[in-house]
Amino acid sequence: MTDERTTRHLPLPGTPRSGRPADGRNGAGTSPAASATRAGWLLPTALILLSAVPMAAGAVRLDELAGGAAITPENARFFAAPLPVVAHIVCVSLYSVLGAFQFAPGFRRRRPGWHRAAGRLLIPCGLVAAATGLWMTLFYPRPVGDGDLLAGFRLVFGTAMIMAILLGLAAIRRRDIARHREWMIRGYAIGQGAGTQALTHLPWFLIAGTPGELPRALLVGAGWVINLAVAEWFIRRRPLSSPRTSASGFAGR
Repeated sequence: MTDERTTRHLPLPGTPRSGRPADGRNGAGTSPAASATRAGWLLPTALILLSAVPMAAGAVRLDELAGGAAITPENARFFAAPLPVVAHIVCVSLYSVLGAFQFAPGFRRRRPGWHRAAGRLLIPCGLVAAATGLWMTLFYPRPVGDGDLLAGFRLVFGTAMIMAILLGLAAIRRRDIARHREWMIRGYAIGQGAGTQALTHLPWFLIAGTPGELPRALLVGAGWVINLAVAEWFIRRRPLSSPRTSASGFAGR
């Protein structure tokens, strides 16, 4: 028969002899808070990685302009009028990287002033990136392979990006946080188009080589359409229903 006086003092299974709950070092695994923190950084990290290819291409272009590279038919338009392309590369890079941090709710909760401070830079960067993209479409000579359909896509989505950012700005001035969040996510999705376009082009390059005028236009357009579809899914999956949830996405006051 078991001695009740003895079993009363035996430690419970999985409990350290000190009486403290087991932590990850004692085999209980990672804490829920740490797991949630890591999960909260998955989306921002993915967005920064998505922008890595166009940012690298932009850095090469800036190096060419600064270093006085040889002028070729492919880059002559940039040397003839460098300001629009330089402003576009700098602003879209800042917009892509800073915007990604707006999707890290834990980071924003720990730094409540971050969203407003970043927004003061994100909005002008996004507007300049879109406006210079429109300018280059209208006034730069078209490179080989860029036709009317591609130019039309660029004009439509560039204008849509400007409208989304301005509607987001108007919404936050009305204290309409839900609408602000939705429009800013849409604007960011368009601004990230170049990263997704690199992915849509990759299978074509591997299978068929350099795309012609029509496939190129459709592959570029597909990048924007995919991003906007994902943005709409994200907006509807995580609706903003209370001030407590305003740390998600681009919402903020």
